[in-house]
Amino acid sequence: MTDPRPSLTGGKGSVVPRAEPRSYYDQPVIKPPVWTWEIPWYLFAGGMAGASSVVAVAADALGERGLARAARRIAGAGAVVSPVLLISDLGRPSRFHHMLRVLKPTSPMSVGSWILAGYGPAAVGSALLGELGWFPRLRRVADAVAALLGPPLATYTGALLANTAVPVWHAARHELPAVFAAGSVASAGAAVAVLRPNDPVAHRLALIGGVAEIAAARTMEQRLGEIGAPYHEGRSGRLTTAAKGLTAAGTALLALGGRRRKAASVAGAGLVLAGMASERWAVFTAGFASARDPKATVGPQRARLERDSE
Repeated sequence: MTDPRPSLTGGKGSVVPRAEPRSYYDQPVIKPPVWTWEIPWYLFAGGMAGASSVVAVAADALGERGLARAARRIAGAGAVVSPVLLISDLGRPSRFHHMLRVLKPTSPMSVGSWILAGYGPAAVGSALLGELGWFPRLRRVADAVAALLGPPLATYTGALLANTAVPVWHAARHELPAVFAAGSVASAGAAVAVLRPNDPVAHRLALIGGVAEIAAARTMEQRLGEIGAPYHEGRSGRLTTAAKGLTAAGTALLALGGRRRKAASVAGAGLVLAGMASERWAVFTAGFASARDPKATVGPQRARLERDSE
């Protein structure tokens, strides 16, 4: 039995013809993000640090002391830079302190603030103790804490972006954490390869992470469909192309000559790092373009209304 009520969504039985989703005078429906340039660098540095802490613990367990030491250095440097970038974006140090007054499990920003607050001292402490050779047991405890908090630090930012109303971020809520996780592994491997150019483990991490990041990002863009247009247009489109090209070139250089030639290893690792940073910037700038496009907001809402009315 058909529903006698007319549809207001422009479909079959509609009282108005279907029209292109538009807003009042084509003005944005939602406000653009208020985050500044520090955030994409925070996404990059925090992810690289978190993955490096896991590498450090695994390398230490396997007896690879040199690899573990290099990974600790990278994790410690990322742990120092990350809060500086985040506090710079917030404007005042007290605002970061205020976010720690409560823990709200339903808020990725609240959870992420606590993750960073716990990760930073552990990663910096393990790096310093490792360099000085002091208190090996305490250093192992710090390593374990940093490795435990490292993966959440590397991926919570994907959930944080997806928790906003920005269409290109919200619609990619299942893919963004995977993109950031793969990119974090690639960044960690590439950073270690810069410090240890002939390390085969670092090369494998950079290769595996780079290929996985390209695949995850491509899957995300395909599933977004029309909403993912910013990844193919304007500044975010150029950054997306650069990210894929740099990552592909870097992984190829590492695979073909990285183990035999120091210069090729460092160059390949540098290209991978540049590709990972470009991908974070591509995601960041795509959010601003998506927020400015009223069709990206109205279109999915209309589609949900049509599905609900069926």
